[in-house]
Amino acid sequence: MLNKIKDFGPLFVIIAALLWSLDGVLRISLYSLPPAVVVFYEHFLGAIVLLFFITSWFADLKKLTRKEWLAISVVSLFSGALGTILYTAALGLINYTQYSVVVILQQIQPIWAISAAAIILKEKVNKKFLFWAVIALIAAYLINFKDLTINLATGKGTVMAGLFALLAGFMWGSSTAISKYVLNKVSFLTGTALRFYLAPVFAFLIIGFQNQIPSLFSLNSSQWLTLLMITFSTGLVALAIYYYGLKKTPARVTTICELVWPASAVLIDYFYYHKGLSLTQIFGIALLSLAIRQVAVFKK
Repeated sequence: MLNKIKDFGPLFVIIAALLWSLDGVLRISLYSLPPAVVVFYEHFLGAIVLLFFITSWFADLKKLTRKEWLAISVVSLFSGALGTILYTAALGLINYTQYSVVVILQQIQPIWAISAAAIILKEKVNKKFLFWAVIALIAAYLINFKDLTINLATGKGTVMAGLFALLAGFMWGSSTAISKYVLNKVSFLTGTALRFYLAPVFAFLIIGFQNQIPSLFSLNSSQWLTLLMITFSTGLVALAIYYYGLKKTPARVTTICELVWPASAVLIDYFYYHKGLSLTQIFGIALLSLAIRQVAVFKK
């Protein structure tokens, strides 16, 4: 029974998505920091933790060819650095209001991921899968946009946040397939370590380009504590769990399972911030659960 659970990759992808739904709550206290600085430190701290497990992943590096090194570098730049910076910037533009246009990336991301999986990994996508993928996207829309309305209260900031979210969705979605390409060769822990050692390099270059080096030394004790909490929840731990699941799951299925993120974020909004759920959101959560179940057991 335990082995069956360990081998059921979608479960671990869902667990990672549940952790990611806490991310917006944790990042509230970091709004005053440039997004690139947040990304740099959350990866830098994760890289330090991974040093304690170096015997479990370092030897795996010799398996990588030039193509895999290029692939993980692209993932680290797109998903680890630029995607997270854009997402953090989007949250900042709308004052870290979790459920505005920013969450549109949850609807768009699977489109990029499924396309990349078909092109890069040659994963087959038939009509049955596409049907449930579309159902999942519709469900995500119902969940994200209460009463089918989009929050435009922040004006131009919301428009820019939506643009940043779209770009982040493209980078995260395409990175799912590229990460799977690398994980076909190495362990999930090796893939995690590569992300956390390469991403801060790109983030630091962006910090230097934006003349934000002084911001690296402006953190207060509360912000350091938040970064540590991110490292051991929505950062390092969540990505390691996600890569474990991705290694055992087709990329096209993985990206649909990730849609648990907006569903759980709405529930956090309900229980933590005491904001009620609309009938469309409740229906969307039920519909998404059904779609993910259908996709998770999809084999062909």
